[in-house]
Amino acid sequence: MPAAIGAVPWCSETRMLRLRGAPMLQRHINHGVWKVPSCVARTSLGRFPTNSLHTSHSKKRSLASTNTRKRLNPSHLHICQPSSISLIQTPVKKYTSATMAVELRNTIKEKMEKGEVAYTLSVKTVRTVEISMMAKTAGFDGILIDMEHSSFDLDTTGQICISALYAGIAPIVRAPSKDPFYVSRILDGGALGVIVPHIRSVQDAKDVVQAAKFQPVGVRSSTNGLPHFQFRSIPAKVSNPVCNASTLVIPMIETLEALELVDEIAAVEGVDSLLIGTNDLTAEMGIPGDYENPRLTEAYERTIAACNKHGKWVGVGGLHSRLDLVEKFCAMGARWVMAATDGPLLLAGATKRGAEMAQLSARVTGATNGKH
Repeated sequence: MPAAIGAVPWCSETRMLRLRGAPMLQRHINHGVWKVPSCVARTSLGRFPTNSLHTSHSKKRSLASTNTRKRLNPSHLHICQPSSISLIQTPVKKYTSATMAVELRNTIKEKMEKGEVAYTLSVKTVRTVEISMMAKTAGFDGILIDMEHSSFDLDTTGQICISALYAGIAPIVRAPSKDPFYVSRILDGGALGVIVPHIRSVQDAKDVVQAAKFQPVGVRSSTNGLPHFQFRSIPAKVSNPVCNASTLVIPMIETLEALELVDEIAAVEGVDSLLIGTNDLTAEMGIPGDYENPRLTEAYERTIAACNKHGKWVGVGGLHSRLDLVEKFCAMGARWVMAATDGPLLLAGATKRGAEMAQLSARVTGATNGKH
């Protein structure tokens, strides 16, 4: 069961089920009440809309349908993320510990494991937690907080990561550097993946893995009360393997040195994906912004071949304005994309509306002045 919370057991006191908002699963011991997080519940009866399911032994209220009351059994419900409920039979990719029921979902990784293309919304401008739910509502598989190309600090980054966890999409972060100080703290703050720029050697990639993964893969310092598990205290022997399995470690291929060593970097244990930084890579090649250049296509071919050889995924970065090239590289085998950035999206929408209003103003002014 995802998110390490058990199934809702059947209670003989339970008499009815109704919709009600509640942030976490709880049982009020004195009143026989179960509260389930805001969600869509799937049962043998179909889907129930958002808001939470609430069971009570009160005889004063009942469901609209007697058949529904008779057929709906709380034992059919499992608590997934803090934002979802699903049937026991619902197929969901989960990373679990055999020792204890602790599970963690990475929506980006799940999609890539199915052979599909995952896509993220990059955040460099919006500093508040609403952006995570907006990304989820818009259909993105994850949110990418860009600390390299913004003034975001660890606090802002952590807040957005936590909001993404509760929205039910994976937060990943591009670190400002490969310094372990950033890598481990980004992950402790709630990220499910870390992108590290300016990789120039195989050792650089190994150092990133050491900082990002717990033993036995790396040497990341164990801690407790992680936001990934709703800040609960979980033994390291239980939580660490789950975190290792669900955390994406993504060195960037954006230097000539990294491109030359791409096969060796892809082979590093603990590296999960390589992200091509298209703009920096073309700049280092001496062809800045020349996306049509055959040398760039060759770089993608080499990186995709190396990742296919070693069972890793390739990401496309810096091409959100060229979906034709994104499609080309995904057809070649890339499996995730930095698909859009918050600032340009906001500016494009505002510019479009500004132009529309300017035209409206001209029409109205012309009509009132007798010119139209």
